[in-house]
Formats: sequence, structure tokens, C-alpha cells
Amino acid sequence: MVIARVIDSPSGTQVMPIDTLRDSVRMAAGLTDNKLLDQKAITRGLAAIHRFGDRLRGFKPKQVRAVATNTLRVARNADSFIEEAEKLLGFPIEVIKGREEARLIYIGASHDAPACSGRRFVLDIGGGSTEFIIGDGYEPKLLESLYIGCVSYSQDFFPGGLVDAHSFKQAEISARREIQAITSQFLKAGWKQSIGSSGTARAIAELIAQNGFNGPPHDLPVDDMGGVITKDALLALKQSLIESEYIDRSELLGLKNDRRPVLPGGLAIMLAAFEELGIERMEVTEAALRLGVLYDLIGRSQHHDMRYVTVEQFMQRYGVDRQQANRVSNAAIFFLNQFAKPKYENRKDNEQILSWAAKLHEIGLSITHNGYHKHSAYIATHADMPGFSKLDQARLAALLLGHTGKLGKISVTSNYIDWRMLFSLRLAHVLCRRRADEKIDEIIVKEQEGGFVIKVPKEWVKKNPLTQFGLEKESTDWKKIGRELTIQVF
Repeated sequence: MVIARVIDSPSGTQVMPIDTLRDSVRMAAGLTDNKLLDQKAITRGLAAIHRFGDRLRGFKPKQVRAVATNTLRVARNADSFIEEAEKLLGFPIEVIKGREEARLIYIGASHDAPACSGRRFVLDIGGGSTEFIIGDGYEPKLLESLYIGCVSYSQDFFPGGLVDAHSFKQAEISARREIQAITSQFLKAGWKQSIGSSGTARAIAELIAQNGFNGPPHDLPVDDMGGVITKDALLALKQSLIESEYIDRSELLGLKNDRRPVLPGGLAIMLAAFEELGIERMEVTEAALRLGVLYDLIGRSQHHDMRYVTVEQFMQRYGVDRQQANRVSNAAIFFLNQFAKPKYENRKDNEQILSWAAKLHEIGLSITHNGYHKHSAYIATHADMPGFSKLDQARLAALLLGHTGKLGKISVTSNYIDWRMLFSLRLAHVLCRRRADEKIDEIIVKEQEGGFVIKVPKEWVKKNPLTQFGLEKESTDWKKIGRELTIQVF
């Protein structure tokens, strides 16, 4: 966990870390063969989260962002863990997709890495996944996340801490096979500078420096002369581990106990990346995901939210009728704001999600008109959407799926549905069916026990018989799932 102070200057905004809490939990080591977190990993994770929550006491919701990565992307019992962890932390936890993790890593690394006049390549080896990014300046251009990590590879190829030439060969071949899927596009894009970010790269750079695998031994910090990894140094480090036979017997200077169990797997992946991508030299930065999350959080507070950019790109990609999208968005928010604000609701966040759902509700039309809402929801669920967490995408997809058609397809117990938001979107969709600007300011909505009420002027009903028919059909659809929709004419 990183706590930082935001400093504004005429040249831009800078994040200055003022406190760091680090707890080696190794969640990935607790994944069983059937992708369940075991109780030991859960206990370790919750204990760390509890300590972090104590430090964050007094922070406001908009000052904190917590993200979860690969282990909680794949764990089948991730939801129950996150539910308990959020109570201890006091803030929501977002599970982010691999490419979103890569984007945030690049943002963090690019703000801390040495200046570069051309494109830079960033490699981040984590516990269960490894991110590969090419970017220009502070903007990532090419992002990939592969399911190869230092924890999983150490467990799979170096059981019991046994390190020998055969194990390294098998681990490197496996990692190269995974990396080959992205090799051609990365080599085609090209780069001038290679950066290794975060824990594995830093640990390897420190071992190389302190043990003299890349020149005279020294103990300089990795952000100085110590932060360089070369191919020859990696091979020397590998040979040293092989000679020790077991990682616990290694007498390498600077090898920390918490790094021993995962070093062989991380080193094998690093070697595979160097070989497959033709890397000879890599600089190292401590900054990565955590710093990237902070800069992204600042962007959201300063209205540079990446999610707005993503929605705009999707509208363009899928040929959305922008006028209609804006009509539906404005109408949906108009209705949502008529409801009382519940005690535990962030109305602004809900408005954003609802507006994005309205603007993207027709993206499925690019595939087919019949059942287009299902295609819209599928795209929102499975597409890479930079800036969006998995929960954001799940909420968005649920609204897209439910904005038209039968409501029975939406689970009544769904955790991703705010029924007032869905009601507002469906009502906006019905009222804007003519695809022309409609006068809706006299329409009143409110929540009642077990459903909703719509109040419409008598004159409006006379002028809009088709819309009245649509409202009556809506009433029937809501009744089928056990919710009342009452239409009152005044």
C-alpha cells in the first residue's frame, strides 16, 4: 500500500509517496488445483487488509483506490474473500482485468523511469501473471497480460525449492511458448528502452548488483547504478542457483527469505522474455501498479477518467447514433435523480454508469438487430475496457442486457443491478423510441414498496398513444418478476 501527497505545479501534477506498507502475502500460492483460495491464504490476505484498513482510517472514499489482480481474477471463491476484505479495509476493492493491470503498470513505471525520446517497453512479472507493455511517453500503446507468474512457475517447475538445469529448461520453454503468442506484434512495434518494473525485476537487479554478476559488486539502490539487468547477468544468476541445488541453500548476497520461494520461477520468466524478445539490457524501476493506480485516481478526480475515453472509443468503433445515445442518457439521469438518494449510495458513480450504459446500449446493433441487447451486454462483459474494473463492466453489462425486452433474464438477486437505474434506463428507452427530442420534464417517477410509479399528464398521453402502449407493456413486464409498475394519469 502506498500513501502519497499530490503536488500541483505549473508543469503538471506529481505524486510524492510519503508512506508505504508492504506485506508479502503470496495469495497465488494459496490457489488449489480447482482454483479455490485455501484457508491459509485467505487468513494471510485478510490479516494484511486489516492492517492496511487501520492505516486508512479517516480517509475519504475518493482518496482511496484498492485493486486486486490475477489471483482474484481466477479464484472461484474470490467474491466471498472480497466481501470480507472490504469490511476490514473500509473501502471497495476492484478486480481489474489483465490489460487494465498492464495499463496501470505502464502509467506508474513511465512516471518514474528514466527519460526516453522514443517508445519504451515495460515488463512486470507478478505472482500469477506477467504484463508486457509498449508505450510512448505516459501513454501505453500495446498491452498484453499472460498467465505466467513467479509464484505459479516456482510451484510448478521448482517443487520443494529444487533448482537444476532441467527444471530451468522446462520453465523457460514453457514461458517462451506463452510469450511467442505476442512476440511478432511487439517486435513489429519496436522500442528504444526496456524497463523492468516492480518486485521480481527489482529483486533480480539487486542480486545482480550485490553479487557482482554485472561488474564490481555494490549495494547501490536499484534506482541508481544497481537498477540494470543484462542477459549475461541473468545467466550468471541462474548458474549460481543451479550450483546451490536447492533455493534454501543459496548463499547469494541480498537474497531475502520472502523472495527465495519465488525467485526461480521469476528468473525463468525473465530469461524467457529476454530470449524471445531479443532484450540485452533492461533498466529497473520500483514504480509500477501502485503508482499507476494513484495517478489514475488523480485523473478521475480531475475529470481525466480513462473510462470516458473508453466509452467514446466504443461509440466510434460500433457506429453508435450519438444523438439517440445522448437523448437516452439525459432522460435516464433525469429519472434517476427524482429518486431519493439512499444512505449508502454514491449517486455520482451511479450517474456515470447509467450514462455510459445509455451511450453504449445500442453497440450490439453492429452485429444484428434481433436480440441486439444481448450482444451489447456480451461486448461489455468480455471486451477490454481500459479504466473499467470487472465490477464496473458487470454492472454495465447487466444494464445493457436489461434495458429492453423481458425482465426475466435478469436475476432478481443479482448483485450487479440497481433496480432504480434499470428502471430509469428502460423508461428512457421507451420514451425515446421515436428517436426525436421529447418533452419529458412533466413526467414524475417515484419508488413505492415493491415497485415504481410513473405519473404522466393527461394531454401528454393523448399526444403519445404509442408511448402509452409501451408504458403499459412495461407495467406487464415488471409484474412478471414480482414488481409493480403503476401508471397514473393526472
